[in-house]
Amino acid sequence: MRILYEGRRVILEPLLTSTAVVAIGEIGDKTQLLAIVLAAKFKRPVPIILGVLCATLLNHTMASVLGFYAADWLTGTPFRVAVGVAFLVMAGWALIPDKMDDDLKTIGRGGIFLTTLLTFFVVEIGDKTQIATTLLAARFHQITLVTAGTTLGMLIADVPAIFMGEAVTKVVPLRVVRIAAAGIFAMIGAWVLLDTFRLV
Repeated sequence: MRILYEGRRVILEPLLTSTAVVAIGEIGDKTQLLAIVLAAKFKRPVPIILGVLCATLLNHTMASVLGFYAADWLTGTPFRVAVGVAFLVMAGWALIPDKMDDDLKTIGRGGIFLTTLLTFFVVEIGDKTQIATTLLAARFHQITLVTAGTTLGMLIADVPAIFMGEAVTKVVPLRVVRIAAAGIFAMIGAWVLLDTFRLV
């Protein structure tokens, strides 16, 4: 029975943590703003959602692979400390409001799915949620579950935005969301550091 419980925990912890971190971190993020712009321009939610899904899977798989192998190559206390500190830095970054770049407000011509796929993939590079994915993969030493969780988190945040537009960002004040995201990043960072020094 204990083995079954431990097995479920191994699966659920990286999956649920990754989903929660990215779902909250994505609200008000640049990629969510992009999803709103695409929805307003094309008014075709299905190909936009599919484009977001595919772009996120590609982008976050790459990010998870990077985190996974970085954890393999850079083992030991210094690396774990670096991961913990990185999460604390992410907590500070999460408090900074995102804005849509002016050059992304004008989306180029092309098929809706392909346009969404390309623009979303490019905008996600170096974004908070991509970096969070890399750190989560390093923390849990998982590729599949972390990628599945972060992709699900992106969809949880972006699908309502595609259907509801900017109204979705007003359901809960963005300041509250940013504080919640910062709190989650800070807790994970503290957890990693405490675990590294065997304080928990």
